[in-house]
Amino acid sequence: MNLLPKDAYEKLEFDKVLALLRERCSGDMGRAMAAELRPSTKVKEINRWLDEVMEFKQGTDDRNMFTVGAYDDVSEELRMLEIEGYVLSESGLAKLNVLLLQAKEIFNFFGSEGRQKTYEALFALVRQLHYEQELSAAIERVIDKDGVIRSDASDELARIRRLIGSKQREVEKTFRQVIEKYRRAGYLSDTVESFRNGRRVLSVPSEHKRKIRGIIHDESATGKTAFIEPDAVIGINNDIFDFQQEEKREIYRILRELSATLRPYVSHITGYRDLIAYLDLVQAKAVLARQMKAERPKVDHRPTIGIKDGRHPLLFLKNKQFGRKTVPFDLKLTGKNRILMLSGPNAGGKSIAMKSVGLLQLMVQCGMLVSVDAESEMGVFKQVFADIGDQQSIEDDLSTYSSRLKNAREFLEAADDRTLVLIDEFGSGTDPASGGAIAEGILDGLNYRKVYGVITTHYSNLKIYAYKTKGIVNGGMHFDKDTLSPTYELKVGRPGSSYAFEIAGKSGLPKRVLEYARKRAGKNERAVDQLLVDLQREKQESEEQIQNLEQKQKTLDALTRTYEELHREMEVRRKRMKLEAKEQALQETAKYNKEMENLIRKLREEKKIEEAKEEAKRLRQKREKIGDQVTELRENIYYAPSHKDEEPIQPGDFVRLRAGGATGEVESVNKKKAVVIVGDLRLTVKLRDLEKTKDQLTLQRNKSVSSDVVGVATFQNKLDVRGMRYEEVLATTEAFVDRALMANASQLRIVHGKGSGTLKRAVRQKLSEYNHDFTLSHPPREMGGDGVTIVEL
Repeated sequence: MNLLPKDAYEKLEFDKVLALLRERCSGDMGRAMAAELRPSTKVKEINRWLDEVMEFKQGTDDRNMFTVGAYDDVSEELRMLEIEGYVLSESGLAKLNVLLLQAKEIFNFFGSEGRQKTYEALFALVRQLHYEQELSAAIERVIDKDGVIRSDASDELARIRRLIGSKQREVEKTFRQVIEKYRRAGYLSDTVESFRNGRRVLSVPSEHKRKIRGIIHDESATGKTAFIEPDAVIGINNDIFDFQQEEKREIYRILRELSATLRPYVSHITGYRDLIAYLDLVQAKAVLARQMKAERPKVDHRPTIGIKDGRHPLLFLKNKQFGRKTVPFDLKLTGKNRILMLSGPNAGGKSIAMKSVGLLQLMVQCGMLVSVDAESEMGVFKQVFADIGDQQSIEDDLSTYSSRLKNAREFLEAADDRTLVLIDEFGSGTDPASGGAIAEGILDGLNYRKVYGVITTHYSNLKIYAYKTKGIVNGGMHFDKDTLSPTYELKVGRPGSSYAFEIAGKSGLPKRVLEYARKRAGKNERAVDQLLVDLQREKQESEEQIQNLEQKQKTLDALTRTYEELHREMEVRRKRMKLEAKEQALQETAKYNKEMENLIRKLREEKKIEEAKEEAKRLRQKREKIGDQVTELRENIYYAPSHKDEEPIQPGDFVRLRAGGATGEVESVNKKKAVVIVGDLRLTVKLRDLEKTKDQLTLQRNKSVSSDVVGVATFQNKLDVRGMRYEEVLATTEAFVDRALMANASQLRIVHGKGSGTLKRAVRQKLSEYNHDFTLSHPPREMGGDGVTIVEL
């Protein structure tokens, strides 16, 4: 991602978020990865990162997730281990053992197929590696959990340590006897014994040092005390020293063999190290997300901003400590309105709202969950430009305003339609008249380049320009006129007033000063803000009315289509009933054929040839008439031309048999016939006897018998009401359930999402109005959970 200026991370406080992330990592490698975390511009990579963090957070919330504990960076140990003949130290092998045991826990966690499916994104990381069980076992045979060489690492080491232990006990017994002997003689000081040069010695006053046979290892600083190793233990201590040297040689041999055993697996251990470091970062993201009450937004490859209930992450954490509420905001910027011109009083929250947008965007593109509603939709930007705060420079001889112009020039040179621009106090720093005009020109250039952005300002000309210009929308921070205090609520669609005179009055300025200021400001200047507010309010009301009408029109169109479809189904059903009656009549005429033949034979025998001919002709005409009617009805029902221009049926299409309503998938097409798979059957059917279905959801895989073949075959049991208004959900749900009842459906699936629960309540309200014993439930979490209602009819 391209950033302008270079300190954009600091301006947007993204560096503080990375610092919080580092604090939550368990090891140095994870902390290093957190410090180097940078936004991605690849939507697949971003979604993969978000899925990993979401799975880890969900697993931790469910108390069903492994933990990445403290670990050391073993890069140096692995580098040295690659050198043939190099022997790792006990501490180095202990570090490797901690790492391998963590890797073992992670691989064991994903041993069950259920967890592999539940945590698919995390398992994809582990699946790339193979864990060598013998590695940690080989280390544990040599080193215990405290990082000390085990006595049973070899038979020789066990023998040596037994001898050392025996000699140490002998030293202890002999030393006690010597102490007792010389204490009775009065040769020892108050502090009986000490250690010097690794040897256990007696503390002897200098006047008695000639009376004790042994080696003098040291004297006190005053020279009044000598430290003597008595003769009786010198030989034993020498034996212990020899055994300790043997112990060191045996330990070195054991470590050399162990190092040789591990050397071929350096690449494996490197893979485990990188995996644990990466999972450490994922765990830190999940921990921080839980503290921020963050969610996973939807991510689109197109640049867009659709924030619902957004909160500044750092402000939220700060307020949380003091039990204060952080006021959320909603902001939607799309191709129609890409730039928000944000105005309002000082200290009203403009800068915080603007920074929130930039910070949330950077966090999402770094694969972090953010403090927004889960229904939020955020796009991907390739560039983020931020002009925030005072950037004057003595070294570069730049004033505040000069630095802003420099930024503006760089923005205009590099900006495109995948750029997010964030500017605070746009146009300030110079004369308001000329500064406002220059700012308007820069804004025009940015809008021409189709950038997305949030810009804060106090200038009225910029508010007017935003009102008149396509692609830019005004917004304001709400201000309570009665209490003269900000509410920190973002209102998109109308500009905010600076409330300069009201705030000045509250601050205690004399009335004479305020009256003078009002006169100097002029009526026209004072009326601009109010005019903008009025115009914007009228515009917003008109847009809301148009939106409501469009929504009602959509609902009406949906109801009309539903009615037409029901009417068409009823008409088909009526024709079917008529067809069945005609077919029955045709069968009944066939039933009397034999009787008619007997009658005609009788007439012929009675020489009434003409009467016989007439009777045979009348019977034949009756059968032909009923037969024609049956054929016509069949053509009308099954082969009536479609109102839509359908494409020819191809292999892989889902089709329905016109007669019977059974559905299946086309396996192959040969001239005028097709092979259709219906359940476990393979049928060869004429193409004219088939019609396409909308999708696979209409297939009837189970063998069944139903009197309402058309209704069941065409009805889809899934309804998605996300994004609809409350009233629209009521109307759409009613039409959906009515069709389900007519189609004799057994189960319905209504997707309403979680959100605030408004859509779910609308669905339940409409279902409660029916005089039917519906059973309501929710599927498992991985299939939608509380965001989906299952209705058993």
